[in-house]
Amino acid sequence: MLLKTNSFNYEINTHLLKNNHFTKIVKALILFYLYPNMIQIADIKRTTYIANGVPFEMVTVEKRAKEEGEYDFIMGDDESSYDYEKPAHPVAFKNDFEIGKYPVTQAIWEAVMGKDNNPSHFKGTNRPVEQVSWNDIQIGDKEKGIAAFLDKLNAIQKIKAKNLAEGKQFRLPTEAQWEYAAHGGKYWKELNYKYAGSNQLKEVGWDWKNSHRGTKPVGLKMPNVLGLCDMSGNVWEWCEDSWHENYKGAPEDGTVWLSEKDEDIRVVRGGSWLLSDEDCLVVGRNTANSDERGDFVGFRLFRY
Repeated sequence: MLLKTNSFNYEINTHLLKNNHFTKIVKALILFYLYPNMIQIADIKRTTYIANGVPFEMVTVEKRAKEEGEYDFIMGDDESSYDYEKPAHPVAFKNDFEIGKYPVTQAIWEAVMGKDNNPSHFKGTNRPVEQVSWNDIQIGDKEKGIAAFLDKLNAIQKIKAKNLAEGKQFRLPTEAQWEYAAHGGKYWKELNYKYAGSNQLKEVGWDWKNSHRGTKPVGLKMPNVLGLCDMSGNVWEWCEDSWHENYKGAPEDGTVWLSEKDEDIRVVRGGSWLLSDEDCLVVGRNTANSDERGDFVGFRLFRY
């Protein structure tokens, strides 16, 4: 069901609404005003891809800026207690991009890398894959003859053909892309939550208080306004960028930010099941070595 308010069209989750049509509308309006973070924009473009028989959904994240000189969002937080989340700065992307609705699951990992090559500690086809390093995803292990996950995914015939036709590839996100999507994309000003879809982590994510000390299957919590799940908590998510101690000199267009000095130190975002809610903020960031693996670190696909 669509609800129009101001300049937005919202899709109200009505799976709990029964009875007659009038009652549905009344209940939907009550839900909308009591729980505004339950809404999802109705006109988001979604695309389903197939990885060796396993489908996965990608969501298109649109630019907010329409004119030259405008910005898409403000990245970082000048009120943060941590210098590495400062300074807040405007970012204007060159293009729209796609992002996975969920973190990469073990089902997708096994479809690409093989069923005998699932390194996850907390097993489950619909749980996020973990214990995968940045290197495992991005460059592989040439000495052992193991290809990178992204190389194998992009080499799948139908995916390769679509990538060539559109000039795109599956990649890890840049930090700016990740934060913009977690904030809700072009709706970040109107719905600028602390976490990805709410000011209460328990509504949208898993931390040490509610996770029972492990990952959870994806999609059990409410999504953010773009329909993206598990961007706060569950598992940290790798970004392509090198780690920088602050945002001074960060790319204004949100492209990948590399460092020759610390090329083996990368960025993870979103927090995990192992940490408190304060470690799962949308603006929060952390560092990890590119070869580091842990049962609290996974990743999410981007395509651009």
